[in-house]
Amino acid sequence: MLATLAQEEAAIATRLLRPSLSLCRRELVRFVRQRNRIIGALATPILFWLLIGLGMGRNFNAGSGAGPDGGDYMRYFFPGTIVMILLFTALFSTISIIEDRHEGFLQSVLVAPIWRGAVVLGKLMGGTLLAFGQGVIFLLLAPLIGIHVGFTALAASCAFLFVMSFALTGMGFCIAWRMSSTQGFHAIMNLFLMPMWFLSGAIFPARGAMRWIMGLNPLTYGLAGLRRSLYWNTSGGDLPGMATCMGVSLLFAAAMFVLAAYVARGSVAADLQ
Repeated sequence: MLATLAQEEAAIATRLLRPSLSLCRRELVRFVRQRNRIIGALATPILFWLLIGLGMGRNFNAGSGAGPDGGDYMRYFFPGTIVMILLFTALFSTISIIEDRHEGFLQSVLVAPIWRGAVVLGKLMGGTLLAFGQGVIFLLLAPLIGIHVGFTALAASCAFLFVMSFALTGMGFCIAWRMSSTQGFHAIMNLFLMPMWFLSGAIFPARGAMRWIMGLNPLTYGLAGLRRSLYWNTSGGDLPGMATCMGVSLLFAAAMFVLAAYVARGSVAADLQ
């Protein structure tokens, strides 16, 4: 009996992990071969960070809501730039779903004898690792602006980066799965996802009535957790607590995975057309 159960569990793990790892590896290889995506995903946020940071630095009044950055806008905007990198990389990686549909690869995967959840997990893990990796690369530039990250702070920062990358990739998956053109995907991204980044506290701290609006944005808590992690030994100001930030971020990631699995499962007929 125990041997039979062990064999069934091994078969389930094989049916889930092997296709997921294959799809994840395909996303990584595709990204490495397209160097323009690497340049765009990193250069655009860095350009934003320099232009906005240098332009608004003199007029920035941190107050109590800015968190532990000492009122320096370049330091305040640094975590927001990392989140922008995650946002761009995670969402653009899911454009491959639209391309795979046009090329016929997605239809081939869907008719294969594998679980639909394996397809979702593989796509999400590929986009997550891409976003996480580029976020870590930019995070290593922190000492250049006076942010000294210790081991504990680095570990906590990486944890938030990974959870946010997974959640944003899941969101991009849900949007891209229903799209038939990359133009429509970009339109939705500009209409919905960029305001989500603006209202996360990336550019300005939460004050007045905006505090309530920003409090409804799950990305706000991931960014706040990242900001607390980077400034580990200092006060967090008016930022949410670390446990709250991680809890909301994990719920956000779990909700996006469940929604992605539901969207993928509920559109079999449309995908095969």
